[in-house]
Amino acid sequence: MPRAKKANTEINLSDPQYYFNRELSWLEFNNRVLHEACNENSPLLERLKFLAIFSSNLDEFFMVRAAALYEQVEANVSKLSPDGLTAEQQLDEISQRLRPLVAKQHDHFEKIIRPLLAQEGIHILDYIDLTQEQRTYLQTYFEEQIFPVLTPLAVDPGHPFPHISNLSLNLAVVVKNPETEEELFARVKVPNVLPRFLPLPEELCYTPKGEAAKWTGVPLEQTIAHNLESLFPGMNIQEYYPFRITRDSALELEEDEADDLLEAIEQELRKRRVGGSTVRLEIQSHIPEPLRLRLMRELDLSDREVYQVDGLLGLGSLMSFMSLPMPELKDKPWKSVVPTRLQKLAASSVAEPEGSKDFFAVIREQDLLVHHPYHSFSSTVLRFINTAAHDPDVLAIKMTLYRTSGDSPIVNALIAAAENGKQVAVLVELKARFDEENNIYWARRLERVGVHVVYGLTGLKTHSKIVMVVRQEGDRINRYVHIGTGNYNPKTARIYTDLGLFSCREDLAADLTDLFNYLTGYSRQRSYRQLLVAPVNMRDRTLALIHREIEHCQNNLPGRIVAKMNSLVDPQIIAALYEASRAGVQIDLIVRGMCCLRPGIKDISENIRVISIIGRFLEHSRIYYFHNQGQKEIFIGSADWMPRNLDRRVEAITPVRDPDLACDLEEILGIALADKCQAWELRSDGSYQKRSDISEREDAIVACPQTNSQTIFMEMALQSAGLS
Repeated sequence: MPRAKKANTEINLSDPQYYFNRELSWLEFNNRVLHEACNENSPLLERLKFLAIFSSNLDEFFMVRAAALYEQVEANVSKLSPDGLTAEQQLDEISQRLRPLVAKQHDHFEKIIRPLLAQEGIHILDYIDLTQEQRTYLQTYFEEQIFPVLTPLAVDPGHPFPHISNLSLNLAVVVKNPETEEELFARVKVPNVLPRFLPLPEELCYTPKGEAAKWTGVPLEQTIAHNLESLFPGMNIQEYYPFRITRDSALELEEDEADDLLEAIEQELRKRRVGGSTVRLEIQSHIPEPLRLRLMRELDLSDREVYQVDGLLGLGSLMSFMSLPMPELKDKPWKSVVPTRLQKLAASSVAEPEGSKDFFAVIREQDLLVHHPYHSFSSTVLRFINTAAHDPDVLAIKMTLYRTSGDSPIVNALIAAAENGKQVAVLVELKARFDEENNIYWARRLERVGVHVVYGLTGLKTHSKIVMVVRQEGDRINRYVHIGTGNYNPKTARIYTDLGLFSCREDLAADLTDLFNYLTGYSRQRSYRQLLVAPVNMRDRTLALIHREIEHCQNNLPGRIVAKMNSLVDPQIIAALYEASRAGVQIDLIVRGMCCLRPGIKDISENIRVISIIGRFLEHSRIYYFHNQGQKEIFIGSADWMPRNLDRRVEAITPVRDPDLACDLEEILGIALADKCQAWELRSDGSYQKRSDISEREDAIVACPQTNSQTIFMEMALQSAGLS
């Protein structure tokens, strides 16, 4: 074990050299996503999926994170990031780091993935490669289905440069008037209401060499480009080039001035559709310099905001190919299992009162831990809420909703509960980024059936994942709770790893009662029995737990912290972890995305190890483990260690007191720490190295096979259900 630094050595743990930049750390995360697209051991369509995710991630990064930096520059904000950079310097670094990644993505798609798809009978053709028969079909399709939707917009003294909507794909077209020889500029928007990749009918699914294919098609923008004569009759088409822009899409909401939060957000959403300032322009690399400069001038951009690529723009659209019925090119389907203790309920109807009592009896017997997507969401969380909705003994249901699916069975269950005469209170977070419109729709539906809907707290987002069911049992009122790490969304529950705790413990139920009163009323509750609640006590309690491990080491006792989360950004928490490392506390961090902590620095963080797991499922669960001299404390909940989670959101983290379930969580952490297939190790220079390339090292809480952790969890779930 590395020796602890002497306590009297003074080191400034706020020194910028000890912190990675948040935005650049995120780019490193997206680089790991891109690596999965290059993984030759993965099924081909899964690799294509990761290419699409890389692009979609970048879109949101520019709309939110880069946009915030541009706003700081515009406002002359001089505050430095924890790593000591101005907003201007961060934007320069982003541009420098990102360009090689974007080039790598497009190069890999054009030179590797596209040919491999062709070998499997999936041909994404360029329009110029089509046969005459295929062109004739697409020309007819253009005239009947595409042409009526298009609106060419001229740009001249009488027609100012048009507004270009966010994330839209466009054609910059140069035409010549044959009478005057004057060259004119126009913009044609590629409509997003049509498929990005146009499939040819089965009888025309063959390659330019005449070979049969399973799927053949062309990009929509190329079909438009090769039929521009229809849009500009009498003009000579000189050239055309696709381009795509990204705009600032943050909501600018002054909540203190909003009389009606729902109405205020609806107004901001209308503004978002138009979009804020342009923060990125994507163009093809062979665009002529005069046309590139014209677009930059019209959009008020510098070279830093321009990304020139070889090949197709907007590769996020590649996700549509996941719908192809070609299972041999995808991961083997995973069917979530029903936890052993709930299997006896699987056959009974949720609408039957007798069946519903069994579910609550399971929770009364012992707390229940569920691990998605290995455990079925519909047979656990959804069943719990459905059961409560139809159980005549249930008096009330209280719940928070941050994100849910578009056809939400959760919301339908809450509507059924209200129609069955139960008191239903739901906090719908209207400020959930990019889900605002969806949440407004559900909030209104809930209100129409008599559900008490709360829209959140001023200045705070409600990110906690909590449900409470109040039930009459004889002459007692019992409360049943669920506290989770993930959203109440059946769709993401199939692809995100998350945990949830069901319990009827009185202390937890009392805490959730206080928390719901805080959310719906004027409660100023400052103390909780078990829960760590942000922004009330979570930061102080977390720091206290870290400092307790420091004290153990200072008393020559072992100290140990293991934490699994999405992001580690908060400077105060990072400084405390540095203190713990210097005291000799052994720290293992599993951080999927951004990590601003710099591990492995001599005398600072040499006792801290950081890994990131990128795999088939998105690692989303949060687990916090503290050794506490053998009296282990382990927590799960909704919060990462970020300033926004600790200070600007309502979050809930619960201790897991049941010894069996605590051991289960230790095992989950141990398996993750031993992953040698999908894990990456963070180095002190900010780079990540795939764990499989590093010499073996034992650093798990529980020894377990050194393989793919997600594969192990699937095997364990099958074994527990008697299916393996």
